[in-house]
Amino acid sequence: MIQPTIIHLIRHGEVHNPERVHYGRLPNFRLSHNGERQAQAAADFMRGRPLAAIFSSPQQRTQQTAAFIAAHHPHLSVQIEERINEVHTPYDGTPVAQLMARGWDLYSGSDPDYEQPGDILRRTRAFINQVRRDWAGREVAAVTHGDVIAFMFMFAKGVEPAAGMKVNFPVLGLPEQYPATGSISTLTYHTTDPDEVPDYSYHRPY
Repeated sequence: MIQPTIIHLIRHGEVHNPERVHYGRLPNFRLSHNGERQAQAAADFMRGRPLAAIFSSPQQRTQQTAAFIAAHHPHLSVQIEERINEVHTPYDGTPVAQLMARGWDLYSGSDPDYEQPGDILRRTRAFINQVRRDWAGREVAAVTHGDVIAFMFMFAKGVEPAAGMKVNFPVLGLPEQYPATGSISTLTYHTTDPDEVPDYSYHRPY
């Protein structure tokens, strides 16, 4: 019997964003003081886990969050992974109020240079399948972003993400309206089938 492969998708902590814009892939958006506390709570939750690797998206906020986790696992260095990066969207820098008015839809009407939900799910699954091959039967942490996690949750629940789609996450089984900053979404794989739908569990450690 093979050991399960466990992948923890951890959303970065809250971001210092006094101008209230969608920061996306913009540089120099760090964790707020509350975000640092959230990252520390996530790190404390992960402290006793036998991690074989720690990954982070290239963004400053994810690397900061991953550093909190790595402090409890000094034998590991944080590996930067582009495939779990933030959404590539034309709305970086847009005031949050404008995005709220359009239901936080970052996808409808975007030209082909930008990502759609299916693009994000494909790159995320490619990363996850590589982790499953390289660390089969082990446990891995990856610090990433809200939609990356949300779309993997939807995949685990048999729902294909699409632009403009209204998703009631609690109805699908998530205990919150959206994966919270500092939350931990755990995917558990029991086979080597690349199309396996994982078991999913969610924890907000604060």
